[in-house]
Amino acid sequence: MTHGGVTRWMSDDGVSDSTMSDRGMSDRSMSGRDVTGQGTSSDRETHKKRGTTTDLVSPAGRTAGAARVRVITTIGVVALLLVAGLVAGVTFALNRLDRAIPQTDLFGSETPTPSTDPSAAASAEPSSEPGPLPGSDITGPLNFLLAGHDMVPGNPDRVAPHSDAVLILHIDATLTQAYLTSLPRDLLVNVPANPASGTGADYTKLTHAMTYGSQVPGSSERDLAQGFALLARTVSAYTGIEHFDGGAVLSFSGLARLVDAIGGIDVYVDVPVTSKHMGPDGTSAEERGGPFQQYPVGMNHMVGWQALDYCRQRYGLSDGAYGRDRHIRQVIKAIVTKLVSFDLVRYPAMAPFVIAALGDAVTLDLRGRELHEYVYALRNLRPEAITLVGLPGGSVFSGGTYLGESLAPIQAEYFAAVRSDTVGEFLARNPHLVNHDPL
Repeated sequence: MTHGGVTRWMSDDGVSDSTMSDRGMSDRSMSGRDVTGQGTSSDRETHKKRGTTTDLVSPAGRTAGAARVRVITTIGVVALLLVAGLVAGVTFALNRLDRAIPQTDLFGSETPTPSTDPSAAASAEPSSEPGPLPGSDITGPLNFLLAGHDMVPGNPDRVAPHSDAVLILHIDATLTQAYLTSLPRDLLVNVPANPASGTGADYTKLTHAMTYGSQVPGSSERDLAQGFALLARTVSAYTGIEHFDGGAVLSFSGLARLVDAIGGIDVYVDVPVTSKHMGPDGTSAEERGGPFQQYPVGMNHMVGWQALDYCRQRYGLSDGAYGRDRHIRQVIKAIVTKLVSFDLVRYPAMAPFVIAALGDAVTLDLRGRELHEYVYALRNLRPEAITLVGLPGGSVFSGGTYLGESLAPIQAEYFAAVRSDTVGEFLARNPHLVNHDPL
């Protein structure tokens, strides 16, 4: 049986003039999360039955949406790590970078992760023969899964993590071209059964995969890495990408400090945006009713709080959440561009601040590789060669009730191109999917 839901397709340019019956939906009752991320009462009840918690209580002075988007934007941290020029000429920082950003098994594959013990390298047998440079054996194409979460350790009201942003970074066989796209957090997908968490299969929103997978049977604790592993299985099933070469789980704690540490970023704003949350002075303007921060079309220099605030906005955009996802990709590229051009050799005193922010924001799994190996392998990948790809989609409703999001059929062609490493050719035939900007 299938739902009689209706999908309203929405492209990145906001065009939405066709409807399509959603044939992939199950008969199970579902409810949509509200736009604040708090969830409807029905949504909360569904998760209570699973033993999960979806109510998010914001820290004082912040909304749940603010915390969530701070998480989302930190995905830029991982993208920048995978771009070659980030630490060009600053080899003194490589070992420090490896130690600062923890690695753990995020895929549940028991892949050995690199040692962060600096004595490990010292214990190796010295050799007079020069060996290959670390990372010189890495070949493309490569695929990385990036996820932001809203889990706050120590906060009992925000223990259950949700993957509030999911991005896939594809790097071609030449290691000189990259493509970054997003999957909507509310994308309706099949989440497989997971014996490790004791959860069954479900047709639900993508954001719930990490929540289900993080459950530890017989305990109130949550295992974030276990949640990411189920998310990765879910994304693999949806996209057909069987193997990811690395992954990252991100929190928001270090991002604003990172953006501020590098002197802010320059972002091309493609449509006028008015904040619904922050005032021009960087404080919350919601309770006082304004004035609100404006982001006019054109190049905008943004400090940390502005970059985060810009990525929060979906109201007032013709394409809503899809526009917000596009803006997140723009901010990611702006961070990459600034970090690649940032001269840590000339300003070495800034390196500790940048590295500390990275360590605060990111947990990596490079599946047995060290971060500095990718820095070398991707030395010829420049920011201007990162193409931002927006997959169109739309909201799914049943009887007036919001169920989630569904991507248009062209998504299957895009991910087929990812699997065959022919994304460049695919986008040449479908240029409307490319998010153009002057960076």
